[in-house]
Amino acid sequence: MYNKQTTSFRNNMEKKKRLTETGTSLPDEKYRIKIVPNGPYLVYGNPTIQQEILTLNEEEIPWEYAKGHCYSTPGNPTALCRCGHSGNHPYCDGSHTRITWDSTLTASNSPLLEKAESYDGPTLELADNPGYCAHVRICMAKHTVWKNTRHSDQTEAKDNAVHGTVLCPSGRLKIRDKATGNYIEPPLKPEISLIEDPQKKCSGPLWVKGGIPIDSTDTAYEQRNRVTLCRCGASANKPFCDGTHIASGFDDHLPLDTKKQTE
Repeated sequence: MYNKQTTSFRNNMEKKKRLTETGTSLPDEKYRIKIVPNGPYLVYGNPTIQQEILTLNEEEIPWEYAKGHCYSTPGNPTALCRCGHSGNHPYCDGSHTRITWDSTLTASNSPLLEKAESYDGPTLELADNPGYCAHVRICMAKHTVWKNTRHSDQTEAKDNAVHGTVLCPSGRLKIRDKATGNYIEPPLKPEISLIEDPQKKCSGPLWVKGGIPIDSTDTAYEQRNRVTLCRCGASANKPFCDGTHIASGFDDHLPLDTKKQTE
């Protein structure tokens, strides 16, 4: 069934022009995500799937991620849950056919930076499109990225502004080095992370990295280095996460190992 749908997806997408956000590297063409109407995310290319567990700093604010368990993508495609009700997360188990949920894709496909607010500092300029916020909160640590941008002529503030921005998984925040004129983007390889938020006692979105293209039946979404996709089924900005997983207490029931690991 999915193979036929995928052929239709590809034919439709060939007729559309995809926008690519500044600073996004294009991955191997084998990687892509297709959104099935009223169904799961179909992930192609067998990318790595790994938990990214939010860890706190001395202020008790999220500051970085600890690597958690890895999950395979045995099929090509592999179907990942989008409705939030799977009994076998992160995979789809068909629960979307047995529940009532709103799968409507409501997000705009205008470029993220087009509607971003600008915050200027001595050495950095911060672009912020709050409509894509996934409520990860790393941006709020150590005086916030907004304040640190305003004081970016100070080394510590500049470093903290960059840190809090490039670890924003949704790409809501992008920071530009005024000396070079370039946006600072982390070199992310194509992979998918499952964000886990022990502080809020919930599971977060799918963090899609490295410019993996995302398509619905009629939309080729802007290709971006950092994207968060809703996996609780309740976002009002589907397919993207809007932080509703915190209010709904979404829990994927996957075991966590919060000891920081090295790759």
